[in-house]
Amino acid sequence: MLFHYDGRTTEWDDLEWSARAIHVSTPKQTKWWYAKRFLHPDIVAPYDYIFIWDEDLGLENFNAEEYIKLVMKHGLDISQPGLEPNSGLTWQMTKGRNDTEVHKETEERPGWCADPHLPPCAAFVEIMAPVFSRDAWRCVWHMIQNDLVHGWGLDFALRKCVEPAHEKIGVVDAQWIVHQTVPSLGSQGKSENGKAPWEGVRERCRREWTMFQDRMATAEMAYYKAMGMDPPNSTTN
Repeated sequence: MLFHYDGRTTEWDDLEWSARAIHVSTPKQTKWWYAKRFLHPDIVAPYDYIFIWDEDLGLENFNAEEYIKLVMKHGLDISQPGLEPNSGLTWQMTKGRNDTEVHKETEERPGWCADPHLPPCAAFVEIMAPVFSRDAWRCVWHMIQNDLVHGWGLDFALRKCVEPAHEKIGVVDAQWIVHQTVPSLGSQGKSENGKAPWEGVRERCRREWTMFQDRMATAEMAYYKAMGMDPPNSTTN
């Protein structure tokens, strides 16, 4: 099954396997929208690991079989390959290292990590190229929101799906990729008030991040209340 967010389905016709594939085309959607609708945990249960990757990744130095071996060796339920250091980095955690097979923590800019075991200093990978174990995907799938397109904020919440998160989430340095930073969704935005289409896409990403955070906080409070428990950092004795 091949998902197309850009409407370009015939460009794949020169590939021998394309005629046997199921093509699903829905413009202005992203991989998370498709994953929520087509990659239900029961459907993908035959697979040990699920790769939910962007399309602008350079894989010349990546071997999937070797990657899985390292993931299993280091007990990672949620992971991603290290990013080539000069290719569009946002977070230090996902920067590839050349002195280790895997790393699970890092140092970020001053003040960014109140707890060294929490994102973005640990228990963190980006939504760009995550790899999930079967069990982790069952949890993550339920966190994906039907009406939110871009998935911003999901990476900070992944830690809620594995325990201990700072041990079960990590970056595989020995198998690395290049983020080519192709703004593939920018052209699908809407130009308003003199702003470029990509600016509209970015603004929606930020709005969705806030919405996702609010929903997660509300869901957690409801959970603790239902369980008769005080939420973390509560002053109630």
